[in-house]
Amino acid sequence: MQYCWPGGKHMALTFSYDDGQTFDRRLVELFNRYGMKATFHLNSGRLGDANHRGPFVDGEEIRDLYQGHEVACHGVFHQDPLLLTEQELLMEFGRDREALEKLMQGMVQGLSYAYGRYDERTKRVARTVGLKYSRTVNSTHDFRVPADFMEWNPTCHHGDARLFEIGENFLNSPSYRMMPLMYVWGHSYEFDRDGTWGMMEEFCKKMQGREDVWYATNLEICNYVNALRNLEFSADGKKVYNPSAIAVWMMDGERIVACKPGETICS
Repeated sequence: MQYCWPGGKHMALTFSYDDGQTFDRRLVELFNRYGMKATFHLNSGRLGDANHRGPFVDGEEIRDLYQGHEVACHGVFHQDPLLLTEQELLMEFGRDREALEKLMQGMVQGLSYAYGRYDERTKRVARTVGLKYSRTVNSTHDFRVPADFMEWNPTCHHGDARLFEIGENFLNSPSYRMMPLMYVWGHSYEFDRDGTWGMMEEFCKKMQGREDVWYATNLEICNYVNALRNLEFSADGKKVYNPSAIAVWMMDGERIVACKPGETICS
């Protein structure tokens, strides 16, 4: 069987933006206008701070501001993970998650590493506090699903000189390439600093409204791929059981089928 994104879609697109500065307000409006989905990684200790490398969004606004998108962790105070003890790491990640969950009134399960810095210890601590994935800053320029979601390398930064070329290659992914995923990341203040709001709007226009693209948050992608990886097959490969809470889509010959939660289907 060949797997698909939800609804039988061939491709998936996601965005990720760090720090939670007030420029996020304009970026969220832009994403909403063009039907994009994104994850916003926030430092809970900087929310509402107008002085320290800010200004940052207020904690009281984030639930409404990021509605329809995802809020994820970035560390309480954006400290370099490799310069913290294990106990400090537990507090930097765990307290960030706790504070953001209180503000969002829901689960927060994602992370991006401050300064893009991480190691095996950092990944282990992130898992320990209940985080499911974390984004790096290491661009791949390809469309592969990550092998390890705690070391999730994005496709490219939005300021990449080849952004539109990469986007075109993504939209023209051949049918034999299984589940291509494009992941764009950055910081919203960069659009203001670099005068590139118009460029980002043009990119969203280019990517919008595709029936073959799933527009998703980071966590939605992570959860879906994990559900796919947890499928159970009979010895002859003709029966598949889905033990997860998420439907998984696949091609059975020319037919697109969904294996619903708790369901067994036969090919």
